[in-house]
Parts: sequence; structure tokens; C-alpha cells
Amino acid sequence: MRILVIGCGYVGLPLAQALARMGHQVHGTRRSDFPTTDVTPHALDVTDPNSFEAIPQDFDVIYYTPSSSRGDASVHQAVFVDGTTHLLNWLGDTATRLIFTSSTSVYPQTDGNWVDETANHDGATGTAINLLQAETLFQESPQLATILRVAGIYGPERGYLYRQFLKDEAVITQGGSRWINMIHRDDVVSALVTALNIPPGIYNASDDEPLTQRAFFEWLAKELGKTVPPEGEVQKRKRAVTNKRVSNAKLKATDWQLKYPNFREGYGALINEEQGGH
Repeated sequence: MRILVIGCGYVGLPLAQALARMGHQVHGTRRSDFPTTDVTPHALDVTDPNSFEAIPQDFDVIYYTPSSSRGDASVHQAVFVDGTTHLLNWLGDTATRLIFTSSTSVYPQTDGNWVDETANHDGATGTAINLLQAETLFQESPQLATILRVAGIYGPERGYLYRQFLKDEAVITQGGSRWINMIHRDDVVSALVTALNIPPGIYNASDDEPLTQRAFFEWLAKELGKTVPPEGEVQKRKRAVTNKRVSNAKLKATDWQLKYPNFREGYGALINEEQGGH
């Protein structure tokens, strides 16, 4: 298949490379130079509608995997809401399959219960509103759209709480009882590849085992021979602080298989890679 990956960043680049290894003809967009020859590169600013005109339209599948990590709320809206609008206007009625990476942050629940794809979004704030608007645009487009709501991604050089812990800047908030949901980058990539062959719709991409913040820090402390972080106040972040357990049952009912079913396996491998064991 001819596939375009818009946003070949932390997830999009290894996705494009994986698709190329499978034999697909892969094109991609990226802010900086491509570190691979397996992907045909294109320059694209998703916030500029005219920028799309230089890209061919004859793709079987288009992945929309942009990042706005370098900007504020207005940049996030420009990338996810305006960018999606520009993409769909450019496509018109072209028969292309669309796959979009959203986030489990669209679930605003704070009661610690399980949520699946049918959970409501009442009370969603901040960047979650932008993602929900983008999801709606994809769902209402003439194209068939698959939306992956991805949990907190960790992997090489990524993982917010883990990096805070390594820098001795982590704090346990709300007594450490808040549930967190994670997924290794490798498993995000495999979920996006799986999305090529499953019915359109919304799917949660998370590992099998949500855990509490305290359990995560206690495990890290034991693994790395460090002390458990102190208790402290919630630090201001772009996304609202939620407390829920995300179910991945719908996606797992397909042929998707996790390489790292839980944080212990994923972070165990990551620690070995980055620190040469412990």
C-alpha cells in the first residue's frame, strides 16, 4: 500500500520505518531531516493549508500522528484542530483510510474506575477538548477513520514520571493513590500497524496493567536502589490530572499483541538499555 505518515516524530518515525519494512511504499513528513532512506520525505506545516498542496493525494492510508509538545495551548489547537481541518479539506472526497493518534486524556474521570471507549467526556478541559474536536472531524469525514486513544507513552528518552524520578524531582501527589496508564512506544507502533486491518472506530491503546503512582515509584526505587519520592503538591501541566483505569479490551480483541504487557516488563527493558542493568 501507499501510506503517508504525517508527523514522523517520536512515534511516527518508527511507525513509518516499520511500515516500510513490511513492504509498503511509505511517505512521511517531519520538521527536521529524515534519518532514514526507507521513507520518501515531504515538508509540511499542518497549520498552513497551502502546505498540503505539494503532497500527492494518491495514498491508500494516511496516519495523522503530529506532536505539539513544543508549544502552548494555542499551538496544540493549531496542530490538532486546525491541522485536521486542513488535512480533510485537502483530501475532499478522496477515498483514503485515515488513522489518528488521540489520547486517553480525553477521559476526564477522577474516580479511579475503569473506562472504555464508551465512557463520557463531560468535564474534559484544555488539550483534551482539542483532541475531541479533532476526533469528531475525523469521524464526520467522508473517509473511513480509525482513532487510537493512546495512554502515557514511555520508551527511550521518554516517560515523564520516570525522568522526574531519575532527576530526584519526583513527588508523590494525592497520597500516591492516583491511577496512571502507560504504554511503551514499541506497542504504540504495533497498535498503529494493527489499525490497518481492523474495522474503523475508536480504540484505546494502553498496556494491560494500570497502576497507582505510589506503586510505580516504589517499584522504581527498589529497582534502582533509590529512595521513594516525598509527598508534594500537584505540579501544573498542560493536561488535567485525572484518575482512571483505561481498558484496552477492544483493541486486544483484534490480533494486537503487546510486547510489554505491563510497566515492569517495559521499564525493566528500558532500564537495562539505558543504564546497563542495575
